[in-house]
Amino acid sequence: MFVGTPARKPSLAPAYTLVEILVVVAFLGVAAALVIPQVSSAHVLRVQAAVRTVVADITLAQSDALAMQEARAVVFDIEQNRYTLVEVVGGIVDPDANAMFDSGGPDQRFVREFNGGEWGGARIIGAAFDDDATLVFDELGSPIAEAGSTTPGLGGSVTVSGSGSVFTINVDAYTGRVTVSREDAEE
Repeated sequence: MFVGTPARKPSLAPAYTLVEILVVVAFLGVAAALVIPQVSSAHVLRVQAAVRTVVADITLAQSDALAMQEARAVVFDIEQNRYTLVEVVGGIVDPDANAMFDSGGPDQRFVREFNGGEWGGARIIGAAFDDDATLVFDELGSPIAEAGSTTPGLGGSVTVSGSGSVFTINVDAYTGRVTVSREDAEE
């Protein structure tokens, strides 16, 4: 018999079993499958936000015309991918001199540009209101043919595209009701 230090039993280090590791990997795979489509749709959501912004701003111009009992206009600049909300003064639409007030706008003018990344690449590709890119509301909030006129407008539409979709924002004649329709773009 050997006298000395007692023999040690081998101790097992704490570890995960193969089953536990497989469960965690499967869970992470399911989570990734749910998250990846959401991340890829971020651009679509940003383009939809741009469309909702256009609708809200058209409605703002209409409401402001009614509240102030003065004509208001929305001037779309397709080449610059922006629009300006304008106070109509003396029957004249001048976006440079009479832009509505916006505390967050450039020089506090109500100019909305879609050139930044926050809009997901949204582009204003068309605006047609009585053969013009300007939507004018009279003091009752109804679309009119042109500034300074009492002739009812024919309504019209603004088209916004981006992320594989095309959205048409329609403004009805007489009432100025705003609706949106969506088509898939053929890109």
